[in-house]
Amino acid sequence: MKIIMIGVLAALFFSTTFVLNRAMSLDGGHWVWSASLRYFWMFGILSVGLFAVRRELFIESLKLYVRHWFFWTAAGGIGFGLFYALISFSASYAPGWVVAATWQTTILATPIVLLGFGKKIPLRAMLLTLIIFAGVLLINLERAGTASFGDILLGAIPVLIAAFAYPFGNQLVWEARQGGTKIIPHLDSPAMDDPFCRVLLLTLGSLPLWIIIIAVFSPPPPAMDQVLNTALVAVFSGIVATSLFLYIRHKARSAAELAAADCTQSMEVVFSLLGEVALLGGILPGLLGWAGIALTMLGLVLYIRVQNVR
Repeated sequence: MKIIMIGVLAALFFSTTFVLNRAMSLDGGHWVWSASLRYFWMFGILSVGLFAVRRELFIESLKLYVRHWFFWTAAGGIGFGLFYALISFSASYAPGWVVAATWQTTILATPIVLLGFGKKIPLRAMLLTLIIFAGVLLINLERAGTASFGDILLGAIPVLIAAFAYPFGNQLVWEARQGGTKIIPHLDSPAMDDPFCRVLLLTLGSLPLWIIIIAVFSPPPPAMDQVLNTALVAVFSGIVATSLFLYIRHKARSAAELAAADCTQSMEVVFSLLGEVALLGGILPGLLGWAGIALTMLGLVLYIRVQNVR
């Protein structure tokens, strides 16, 4: 239950991503800056904070990155870079709570990723994730009546890809901390026991991808409001939420607990919906939308119950 409760708190802070990204999109901000500035802010804030409070761990983190730069560039580029670039892109085509709801397919993606790493997932747990996926489908079906087919695809497909990228990057780090494999290094370092250091390393690993994306898309300079909003996302979602989430994920000692930690992210749908309605004047969902949210929540509750029974 500790994993579940901290995971729900992380979901609350994660929801700021979807609400503020949608706000920046409605204000005309380019998605490249909404995505990349968050991680530049995170790198600066985490570096200053760790240097001031835990200087030895900060230095150890930099040494760990230099020793295994290829691993961290791969893990950070996929788990932080690719994931968030796709999420930010989708915010230009769909409301924040719809993106958050579609993002819940990561709960279906996580068991698939874990299976790819040779983990065993209870069949009942995998079947229950389909309930959450059905809820996501209902939400997007409702939106089909108010948006073009192209916008639905551009709002949904990138999020579906991101749903696999995020757990894949995180699982690379988990595997490295647990002993590594033939192709994943064993990272036995004090920095690996600190969630802020792990976030810093993943953030540092994502920076090469952000530089490439900025160079390729050449977006116009961001407005000051967008710079400030990305700073808020960096603190609330990038640092607080991600550190909480990585903390519970690395407390997990089995594949079932790992999947349960990822499952708590479904609460982002509710928090994002409330935030968008309260702050952006968003419209409440209709019958299909509410049914989809209900299925998503039901899937989460049943999933937790199955894990507790086991």
